[in-house]
Order: sequence, then C-alpha cells, then structure tokens
Amino acid sequence: MRTQESTIDHVIVGAVAERVHRLCRQYAERLPFHGWHHVSFVRAKAAGFARHNGADAAVVEIAALVHDVNYLVLRNSPAAAGRSLRLEILAECGVPPRIARWIDEIVDEAEMATRGRDISLEAQALSDADTLFKALPVTPVVLAHKYLRENGLSLRELAHKIVGEQCDVHDEGFYFYNPEAAATYSRWATANLQLWRCIKEAVDDPTVAELLDAVHAVDALAS
Repeated sequence: MRTQESTIDHVIVGAVAERVHRLCRQYAERLPFHGWHHVSFVRAKAAGFARHNGADAAVVEIAALVHDVNYLVLRNSPAAAGRSLRLEILAECGVPPRIARWIDEIVDEAEMATRGRDISLEAQALSDADTLFKALPVTPVVLAHKYLRENGLSLRELAHKIVGEQCDVHDEGFYFYNPEAAATYSRWATANLQLWRCIKEAVDDPTVAELLDAVHAVDALAS
C-alpha cells in the first residue's frame, strides 16, 4: 500500500462533508438514488482505493463528496453541469482555488461515460468507488427504480444508457483500475452488465413493451 501526504486538512474535509450532507437532507426527495447513502458509500470506498494506489486520499475524499452535485442542478446531467455549485461548495468550505479546480477536474476525469484507460490516480480511486456502487448486486433490485424516478428516465432509456456507457469499458478491461477491486468485484460487474444487456433486449421486444405499458397503466390508476 502506497501513501501520499495530504494537501487538504481533515477539518476542511469535514466541512465539505457537512455541507454536502445538509444539501442531501434538504433535497432528499430529489435524490432518491444519488443521495447521502450513495455519496457516503463512494466517499468511503474512494478513500480506501486512494490509500491503496498512492493518490491524495483527502482530495479524493472531497471529490467523492461533490462528484454528483450536478443532480441538484439538472436531472440526468453530466458531472460538468455541477461545476459552479461544486466550486461554490469548495470555496465556502475553505478549499484553496487551485485544489478546487483540481478536484473538479478529477470529477470530470472519473465520469463513466467519458473516462479513458489512462487517468490520474485520484480519478481512478473515485471512478472505482462509483463504479462499484453501479456493480453491486443489490443496485438493480433496490435502487434502479429510484434512478428512473430521480432522472425521469424510462427503463428502456436506462438500459440503453448503461449498456452504451459501461459495456465497452468493461470489455476493454478497465472497468476497475485497482487490481484488487477488479479481482474482487468483476464477477458482480459482469453479471450486472449481462442483466442490463438482457433488459435492453427485452424492452425492445414489442410484446414486452406492451407488458410494461400495461404495468404502468395499473400503477397510474393506483396512484
């Protein structure tokens, strides 16, 4: 395990955590998927991956705390949509401007839809933590419907998004950057992506589409 001296005081990390926690509580109804449960999971895992790969753990921890604030700005948006709010939070909490810009770059660099094979150690740690949340076996069962509601997507749109953004990265061998994470969690990731490939095929079948329409009609009557 490699370690690096942190560039950020733990008091500042705590201030950012408290600020983001307050936002998650305030807007909990808007964040059923990307709420504090998601943020705190990614924060803990990202810090651990950072300590393992020699990244700046405090910087990674702060990046994890603010990586999804874009969902407070605009539904179904890329990380860059949260840049102004992200930098505002970091400034309020005393993060130096140079470090704040670096953190914002890490968040963009780690984004699943656009990340490459050769990204910074900090972005790798953040990406692996966020990717693990996606790959958890419980996520499709317990949380997928919350993602649909939060972002105003249909099941078909989500299936196409997941397959389109994640399958090539998985098949090209850098779904996880950390070797231990890959060894431990790749079986989950493979099963998860195979499920979403099957869902994508199913929702494109006209008979299944009719079934889903009928289910939605019943739900609408019940509500």
